[in-house]
Amino acid sequence: MYWIDPNLRNFHIDMDKEYAVNCSDISLSKVWSHVDVFAWGHFFGWLFKAILFRHAGLLWAISIMWEITEVAFAHLLPNFLECWWDSVILDVLMCNGLGIWCGLKLCKVLEMREYKWVSIRDISSTTGKIKRAILQFTPVTWTPVRWLDPTSTYMRFCALSQLVVFWQISELNTFFLKHVFEMPPSHPLVIARLCLIGVIVAPSVRQYYTYVTDPNCKRVGTQCWVYGAIMVTESMLCIKNGKELFGQAQVCNVIVWLVIQILVSIAVVYGVVLYHRYIEPNSDSNTGSPKKKGE
Repeated sequence: MYWIDPNLRNFHIDMDKEYAVNCSDISLSKVWSHVDVFAWGHFFGWLFKAILFRHAGLLWAISIMWEITEVAFAHLLPNFLECWWDSVILDVLMCNGLGIWCGLKLCKVLEMREYKWVSIRDISSTTGKIKRAILQFTPVTWTPVRWLDPTSTYMRFCALSQLVVFWQISELNTFFLKHVFEMPPSHPLVIARLCLIGVIVAPSVRQYYTYVTDPNCKRVGTQCWVYGAIMVTESMLCIKNGKELFGQAQVCNVIVWLVIQILVSIAVVYGVVLYHRYIEPNSDSNTGSPKKKGE
């Protein structure tokens, strides 16, 4: 990195800096003082994510799970330590929440296609799902196994869990790269990487959505493989150059974090299914136009 920017030789991360201090001393002025350029970065970042995912339930799940991710990896990255009001009020509700709301509103204004990640119309009955799962593993007809089968509920759980975990790892790479290679958040390399990832991830999400929801799509798009390769390469770079840092990792924290990601992903799928099955029909009937007399 030094041959790209020699000034990085003089920059070092202050490991003695304290985070999340005096959390009980909360006031409106103190909360407002934390609304800085990074808060605006959170807002526009989540606005962009809303345009990519176009699903409120999935977006809110990722937003909340990112706060859990920060808690799980705070022992490695001290800047992940935040006061409760910083995480709940500023991050989840204000920055992330407003970004999600504005992004979804923008999608409606621009009449962009809505993404139905769960697609309950494609989910078969319990008997059919069990029969399909068994037949896929029988050698009689040599039926090919497709792990992210759009018509299988279990595979949809797997697809959403994989998407959430991959997204969290990609977000973690942003912070680990800055920490391991000691770069300030405003460095051009950090910003350039974020822009590049944003350009790459946009078609990747679209291709992954098509693969997960369309039975006619038989393979993952090239852009998804490129994004996955970049994510894995970045993770390997962090681990290789940060052996000392990752040597302090608490394995229990990482395992619990991974289990929570999967459980919340499953809960999101079930929650959206229940919403579309019981709540959405009632709201549609209430907002429908009244029948005319004589009809």
